[in-house]
Amino acid sequence: MPPIPGAGLAKGLAVTLRTMTKKTVTEQYPEHQPELPPRTRGVIGLFEENCTVCMLCARECPDWCIYIDSHKETVPPAAPGGRERSRNVLDRFAIDFALCMYCGICIEVCPFDALFWSPEFEYAETDIHELTHERDKLREWMWTVPAPPALDPAAEEPKELAAARKSAEKAAAEQLAAEQLAAEQTAAEQAAAAEKPEPPRPEGDA
Repeated sequence: MPPIPGAGLAKGLAVTLRTMTKKTVTEQYPEHQPELPPRTRGVIGLFEENCTVCMLCARECPDWCIYIDSHKETVPPAAPGGRERSRNVLDRFAIDFALCMYCGICIEVCPFDALFWSPEFEYAETDIHELTHERDKLREWMWTVPAPPALDPAAEEPKELAAARKSAEKAAAEQLAAEQLAAEQTAAEQAAAAEKPEPPRPEGDA
């Protein structure tokens, strides 16, 4: 069947009329904060304790907007007779959000979970040079990172939790076996002491 002339125009006008009859809703920002989706890409938060200065995030960043400085520090041996170790100590971790394209590659490649998405978006500046935020500011944004979603009840247990649970169960079983063995030895000693005959008394004793 050939299309009716003007059908597309009629459909477009129908959409326009339906929209015109709806009430306009305007969010009064900043008096009312918007409800952001849980996976909002606002800014990047830094969990400094997990950072090992591996430089993966800076190397993989397409815009080269991550600046990291560090120095090496000698750590004394953990046990007597051990060897000293050297580790990288983070001196500076900054992100230039004027260059950042919010691709999230740095967060994905971080092997130690030191970078996270924060829904915070109110960080505008009057000077573009002030959009380079140092690690102190990135750490403040870390506390605005939402908690991860709950696991599906039917999902497989994570390998880390399974390994930790098996280790705990094994340690508990070993401790219980040791306690039972100690109790059996104590009971056997008490029984042997009870069956042991008393030494004969001297004739002069009453």
